Amino acid sequence: MAQLQNSSKEVRRGVILFNLGGPETLEDVRPFLQNLFTDPEIIRIKNNALRRLIAWCIVMLRQRKSRALYSQIGGGSPLRKITDGQAAALRGQLETQGIHASAYVGMRCWKPTIEDAVSRILKDGITHLVALPLFPQYSATTTGSCFKYLRSHLEKIGLAGKLQVSYVNSWHDEPLYVEAMAKLIERRNAGFDGVDPKSIYLLYSAHSIPAHYVAEGDPYLQQTRQTMELINTRLGNIFPSILAFQSKLGPVKWLEPSTRKTLEELGRRGIQRILVIPLSFVSDHLETLQEMDILYRGLAAEHGIRDFRRVESLNLDSTFIRGLAGIVQRAFESAPQ
Repeated sequence: MAQLQNSSKEVRRGVILFNLGGPETLEDVRPFLQNLFTDPEIIRIKNNALRRLIAWCIVMLRQRKSRALYSQIGGGSPLRKITDGQAAALRGQLETQGIHASAYVGMRCWKPTIEDAVSRILKDGITHLVALPLFPQYSATTTGSCFKYLRSHLEKIGLAGKLQVSYVNSWHDEPLYVEAMAKLIERRNAGFDGVDPKSIYLLYSAHSIPAHYVAEGDPYLQQTRQTMELINTRLGNIFPSILAFQSKLGPVKWLEPSTRKTLEELGRRGIQRILVIPLSFVSDHLETLQEMDILYRGLAAEHGIRDFRRVESLNLDSTFIRGLAGIVQRAFESAPQ
């Protein structure tokens, strides 16, 4: 049974940043995919053996294609490096706000794992932990999976109820997150010199999830729509816009419209200037660097869209980091003493 290292009554604060992770080399692709598809929140089959068999089949079918896609962005995902940078920036921002808190990274499907993060948390004697997902909008497939795994692991090592954990379910309407997104859009739009804003189409692209999750009560779609509306309001509602979804996997029905089909439709309508916005992504990874920058850019050209641009990911944006720090500070302050 694990023991908290801090035996005194001193409060030691920490925050764990959750993300799914991504393969850092081409050799990592297969084990990463295996971890992803064996997650019971991704493939909801109670029979573990059957779920693992299905995951193995999916991995065998997808690994070659996935390796080819990662080859297009340098042979691996930059997500771990970016997330480490976000953790360091968050820790520094909290210090400026008078809060001393250690920051940890826990990847649901890659390294450093949630177990790795918890081991460091215990070693450092943390007594109050804020669990902060780097997914603005809640979904059982992302935030829910990370939280469930953390709770299960704490239970397994005998720390459930002993380590105080404040869970941040979502922050899709965090004002500084909305502000950061709006500023990035404005900065990218500045490149359309002398162009009527009404001729620039904002294509918000979010990661899709199976539609049945939403039918079962998952708030992801509602929160994603709300985020888009808040950003548009901050921009003055001067740009035409649409919400679409990318990264569909498997034969089940996923949230629509797809980003691919939306680009085709906008091309047919004669739209010439499109600004694609990574809405549910806060860090660069395969979905931004390959799917948006390479695949969708090529599709846009094929369908007659003359000017296709992408808004930068938030990554280490200072306004975004201040927003995360504010979320963490409120979580610490609202926790029962």
